[in-house]
Amino acid sequence: MSGVNGEREELAADLERARADFHHLLAATGAEEWGAPTNGTRWTNEELLFHMVFGYMIVQRLLPLMWLFGRLPAGIGTAHARALNAATRPFDVINFYGSRAAARVYNRRRMGRKMDRVVASLQRSLERKSDAELARGMAYPSRWDPYFRNYMTFADLYRYPGRHYDHHRKQLTISGIREA
Repeated sequence: MSGVNGEREELAADLERARADFHHLLAATGAEEWGAPTNGTRWTNEELLFHMVFGYMIVQRLLPLMWLFGRLPAGIGTAHARALNAATRPFDVINFYGSRAAARVYNRRRMGRKMDRVVASLQRSLERKSDAELARGMAYPSRWDPYFRNYMTFADLYRYPGRHYDHHRKQLTISGIREA
């Protein structure tokens, strides 16, 4: 594997890896563990599992924005990223409470199917991207997430949810899960 095609294959494999592992986590979670607190977050295991799916859902929404901002003059994207960075505190509050509330809708019975649909959508989208598109990028609000950088390409954006997933997987308090 070399070049963009090799990168595309690696990105697709990482999406599938997380999807399969997520189903393993759902199956491994005992009845008493869904509501248990996690390590280093204020979420329960169920809420954090949803938040891990949400990382993939957000990429679906960011792809069209990247398409648009990647075609605008760089200064517009940089100004947009600065404005979003300035709104980090409200974003963090919305992110926390939004994931908590959304876990009631996409709960343990529905989040596996949601993960399947989102990953399938991202796989189709990734397959349609040209090599030039995968290399196109834009300025990002780097304060919103430790895995966002000041500038990200489409390839970086497809890579992001796996990093987010792996970070939060370590915070789950589910007995008997293997390390990813």
